[in-house]
Amino acid sequence: MIHYQVGLGLHILFVGVNPSPGSYKRGIPFSSNKMFWYLLHDAGLVDEPRSVLQDDVQLKKIYMDHLKKKYKFGFVNMVDRPTQKASEVKRDEATPGRERLYSFIKQYRPLVVCFVGKITYSLFIESTEFNFGWQPDIFSSKIYVMRSPNHGLASVRIQDLENISKALKESRRLKNSN
Repeated sequence: MIHYQVGLGLHILFVGVNPSPGSYKRGIPFSSNKMFWYLLHDAGLVDEPRSVLQDDVQLKKIYMDHLKKKYKFGFVNMVDRPTQKASEVKRDEATPGRERLYSFIKQYRPLVVCFVGKITYSLFIESTEFNFGWQPDIFSSKIYVMRSPNHGLASVRIQDLENISKALKESRRLKNSN
């Protein structure tokens, strides 16, 4: 089972659809092929070497001990049931996750909520009428929909994460200048 990483002071709350069976077994989101973690590294959001990210034991330690404290990142899934494909998740399964996520956003106020993949955000807003990138804010949190880490060019996904990083830096700069 994957333990959620939520709390006050988060810079980014990543939202996944649901775990793959391998990620669920390991207790680490996106650990079946680790592309998400490599993208975080390549975008400069985590400074752990790829060799550390490749190792399940070390990656679990990073996830459990450093994600919130060191990086100020959180993680939650819309649905807890593991499936081979995200498309296997049924819309009605997302209702409890949608309510939980709204509660987390309202209570913890992450600077950015990043929905990982179009299916994730579609389940959240119950619509397919949106584009990748920035969305309307929820409470005081900026909302971003990034492309799925496992499909297409890595450079596009890295650009998504760099867009979030730039917005965080700008937000901190404005906060410090006041």
